[in-house]
Amino acid sequence: MEEDHTGKQEYSEKESKQLFEAEFMPHLGALYNFAFKLTYDEDDSKDLVQDTFMKAYRFINSFQRGTNAKAWLFRILKNSFINDYRKKSKQPAKVDYQEVEGFYNSKDTDKPATTTDLRVDMVKNMIGDEITNALNSLDVDFRTVIILCDLEGFTYEEMSKILDVPIGTVRSRIHRARNLLKERLSTYAAKMGY
Repeated sequence: MEEDHTGKQEYSEKESKQLFEAEFMPHLGALYNFAFKLTYDEDDSKDLVQDTFMKAYRFINSFQRGTNAKAWLFRILKNSFINDYRKKSKQPAKVDYQEVEGFYNSKDTDKPATTTDLRVDMVKNMIGDEITNALNSLDVDFRTVIILCDLEGFTYEEMSKILDVPIGTVRSRIHRARNLLKERLSTYAAKMGY
């Protein structure tokens, strides 16, 4: 292993594979959970984790051995999610015209619409979960800090590195996110006797 003047490491192929297995793979489950909490879609979560591991391996020479691999991976995943989210939000909505035509030409158009999509059923089951709904209703920046801090247990310093923002911004976002959650859950909390 050699270090160049930019602070990057030069790992051999064998060292890269060992580093990947020892430092990155133990965080697979935590990354999937984080991805799922961001996307709420099983397939999108798997794609996001796969993309994260591919980028981690491609840029493994940027990783400093002995530093926090979990925080490094979470940062890659968060950046991939936000980049993908921005890209999708700029695209116009897509419509499958064959599906629409098939629906209107079928004899069953008077029947209520049913679906076999398990993701839709999963979302329906989550509607009763007030906390999940309140968390989902937050802006992605606020949702991310709540997930990283309260669910994943990262420190403010680690979150600052993952999100690439100053610690003061992290504290501010957490404070505002918790206040928004408190506000949105006040009725539910009163019903539950809190």
